[in-house]
This record gives sequence, structure tokens and C-alpha cells, in this order.
Amino acid sequence: MSCSVAVSNSPVFSPSSSLFCSKPSIISSSPESLSLSLSHLKPSNTNTASSCSSPSAAAASSSPSSPFRLRLPKPPSVFSASSTSPNGTVLKRKRPARLDIPVSSLTFGVPPTPSAAARDVVEDEEDGFGVYCKRGRREYMEDRYTAGNNLRGVNKLAFFGIFDGHGGAKAAEYAANNLEKNILDEVIMRDEDDAEEAVKRGYLNTDSDFLKEELHGGSCCVTALIRNGNLVVSNAGDCRAVISRGGVAEALTSDHRPSREDERDRIESLGGYVDLCRGIWRIQGSLAVSRGIGDRHLKQWVTAEPETKVLRIEPEHDLLILASDGLWDKVSNQEAVDIARSFLVGSNKSQPLLACKKLVDLSVSRGSMDDTSVMLIKLEHYV
Repeated sequence: MSCSVAVSNSPVFSPSSSLFCSKPSIISSSPESLSLSLSHLKPSNTNTASSCSSPSAAAASSSPSSPFRLRLPKPPSVFSASSTSPNGTVLKRKRPARLDIPVSSLTFGVPPTPSAAARDVVEDEEDGFGVYCKRGRREYMEDRYTAGNNLRGVNKLAFFGIFDGHGGAKAAEYAANNLEKNILDEVIMRDEDDAEEAVKRGYLNTDSDFLKEELHGGSCCVTALIRNGNLVVSNAGDCRAVISRGGVAEALTSDHRPSREDERDRIESLGGYVDLCRGIWRIQGSLAVSRGIGDRHLKQWVTAEPETKVLRIEPEHDLLILASDGLWDKVSNQEAVDIARSFLVGSNKSQPLLACKKLVDLSVSRGSMDDTSVMLIKLEHYV
């Protein structure tokens, strides 16, 4: 911007001169600049009003003798799609250059662990069991599993588990990697009749160790320990274990949800509260399960202590199903047993993995959008 100021020798300026005169006689139409002039108050033969109205006055005001002159660069026209050049040609405004703005995806929540990234399906099948896990609507799968036979060199010592994570996969992965060891450590130190207490200590130790890691999230768990022909089934949360007794389904666990009267009483006795939020009972208006590993922010009310059931494996016990709530919310216990038995019982070749897939696909076809994990264990191997 250029600005030139010319002041005459006279110290007096006309008080009637208008600095804000908006008539075109004052503002130059030059495409290069705009001129704004103020005329010095002359003796009685000078008329300031005419300087705003007559072209001759405008020409005089822009002369070098003007006492006060401002020259400003003419601003570009921003409200007009075209302008006129000095020779009268209409010039169109150029379209601004296209801006290429990089787009990055925004993700809210806990980032996936490396082993969980980009996995939509996990499956496994070995002699005696099969497992199939499928990602739901979440960005990455939060379910995990563990399975082991002949552990620590002991024949038919086996451990199986399904872990349904929430708030990320950290807790589920931690439990899948550590719960088996912690339970077996306790089992070996105790009498066989004390299996229930051994499993309880294993769950609580795993929960305590997880919280020490300063990790977030939580996980529901259902596990099956098989030792010397005894089946020890435990759960914390809404993962469920169902056994087939000659084709009749029997739930070995009870879902831990705030809607259970005894769970609600336990939570309220500890100073918490349970609310019905959009048709789902939740602890402190947040979590829809009342037991599990992790959940640091609700640990005062969400215990990792499992409920455990011990039974002797009999010949009539043909299979055991461990699954997350992604299955049980859409498929009944008996329906799951009927489908599983069609692939495992009475056929020349048992197909536990195919049975697991069938159950998961059935749940998805009925509208399940949750991660769904199903494990089938053939109990005839441990009779």
C-alpha cells in the first residue's frame, strides 16, 4: 500500500470538508489506485460541496496542489465474477487452484494390539476341540481364546477358555496369555478337592497383575479345566458354558449382569448403583456386565471372582460349548447343542470347526453385530 500526504502552508483546514465523501468525483476510477482528497478551506470563493459533486472539482482535488491526498492501491474485486479492463474488455476472474487436503482416518477408543490388527476371523482345530472367532461391527476383534492339552507333561490335563474383551482387547489378550498359567500354578499347589479355590485364586491373581500393568479395558471370561476326569467350569461376566448330556443342553454357568438380583444387591451394598439405560441394565450407567478381569474405573463394583462348578465327566457328556454373548444373545442353549451334535455325534468324521462356524453364522444371520467366539470340546477324550 502506498500513501502520500500533502499539506499546504496554511494551518487551517476546512471543518466542513468531508473525509467520508462517497461520491465518485472523489474516488478515482483508475484501475491502479484509489485517490481520496480533502480540499483546503479557501477564501469565500471556494465551495467544498462542489468538490463532491462536480467533475472539475474532482480533477482539481487530485492535483498536486491538493492539501491532503491519500493514494491507496485498488483492492481486487471479491464480489464480482468479472471486471473491466481499461480498454473495455470484460475479464473473468480465474478459478483458484484446487487444494489437495490429505485425509486421515480418525479413530476413537483404544488402539488394537498388534496381534489383533486386521483380523476378521480366527479359527483353529485340533484333535478334541475346534474354535472359531469372528469380528463384529467393531474396527478390530476384541475376543481371544486359549486351548491346551497334556499341559505340563500331565496326560489329559487340559485348559480351555474364551475371553470377550470390552473397551479394547488388552484385557482379553492378557487373560488369554496368563490365566491358564496362574490357575495351574494354584492347582498344583493344592489338593484336587480344592480345585474351586485354585481357580478363584488364578482369576484374582490375573486381575491384580493386569491392573498393575496400567492397562485399560476389561474382559469377560469362561474357562474349563479338565483334570483326572473332572471338569471345572468357571466364568466371570456373560460368557457361558453349556454341556450336552445325551443331547440335552445344560448351562453350567450363569451370566453376570447387573440385571441379576443378587448382583444388583452386591453392587448397591458397595455403594454403587444400577441403571436401566435404553433397555440394558448398567453399572453406574456404564458397564453391562458385573464381573470380569480389568475395568479399572469400576473395580470397586466389578469383581474378577468367578463362579465355579465341578462335575465328573460321564459317558453321557458328549460335548461342551464355550462361547461369548455374541452367540448366546441370538441362539438358545438347546439349539446350540442340537447343531453342534449334528457335526460331532453319530458321524464317521467329527467336524468341530465346521460346527463352530455354523453356530457363528447362525448368530450373524439373526442380527448379531458383536464379536462372536465359539469353542467346542469333545468330552469323550477325557472320560
